[in-house]
Amino acid sequence: MSGISVNRQAMRIVDKLLSDPEYYRISVDHLPSGATVIDTGLNVEGGLITGLKLTEIAMGGLGKAKLSQKDYGGLTLPTIFVSTDYPAISLLGSQLAGWGVKTESFFCMASGPARALALKPKKVFEKIGYRDGSDVAVLILETNKIPGDDVAKYVAEKCGVKSEDVFLVLTTTNSTAGSVQVSGRIAEVGMYRLDYLGFDPKKVVFGTGSAPIMPIHPDERVTLAREEDALIYGGSTAYMVDFEEDSKLKELVDKAPASTSAYYGRTSYETLKEVNFDWSKLDPAFFAPGSICVFNRKTGSSFASGKTDYDMLKKSLMM
Repeated sequence: MSGISVNRQAMRIVDKLLSDPEYYRISVDHLPSGATVIDTGLNVEGGLITGLKLTEIAMGGLGKAKLSQKDYGGLTLPTIFVSTDYPAISLLGSQLAGWGVKTESFFCMASGPARALALKPKKVFEKIGYRDGSDVAVLILETNKIPGDDVAKYVAEKCGVKSEDVFLVLTTTNSTAGSVQVSGRIAEVGMYRLDYLGFDPKKVVFGTGSAPIMPIHPDERVTLAREEDALIYGGSTAYMVDFEEDSKLKELVDKAPASTSAYYGRTSYETLKEVNFDWSKLDPAFFAPGSICVFNRKTGSSFASGKTDYDMLKKSLMM
């Protein structure tokens, strides 16, 4: 167990949002129980800067997100760059959307540091050896619906905190801030893939990643698919690790990129439409970055696989 608190670190960023809602183009409301609800894109404009803050909150305040622009074979797109020195805790213990928040009137997938209080899912925290002991809970809800007090009380109970110490940060797919924070999950996607392949996440020393930020579309399903294409066809990741066997590491890296998936070469919209947008029906290989580089600190070796596919990014944007 680490002594650092992802919820306390994230609250530093939440406090910045709360200090100037007009600048960040967000809304702040308080539920009867005292819980705070921050809307970053459902009924407000939000924006790029808010999306960067949202990304850093999702990472439990243990990572940085920066904005630039990049040329993707003649297509210029805003691009997010993320980095963390706490990859296991920040990416898997916080940013991973691993909690299905459910009450009688509400359901959504949630990510962010409050997961480390509720231990959702428990197996992740057993694997990384981490549990937060904060008395405040910060949770990101991916939803198109404003949650009621029942949701805040549910989160408070699961996290072992008072309702007035619950901060629910809302994001939606079809918003600029939402699109930013999805692309900002690129390093987490790579960590998730390595973990799935059997690599011990605690052996990762640092992680970085970049991915284009795709423009939103009037059809939310198209936006959702474009955001996935940003990771699969435009996302790149890099990790420093401590690992004993170079041959085994090379084998893992070769299996990690999105190009190993049977779905590769199709837009995510085509793939998702085929399964009626039911993510559970997709092979786990679908959730992978476009490219990955891994540097082994123990041996000095480096391994890379995958690529950025400019043509597929353009196809995703119907160009």
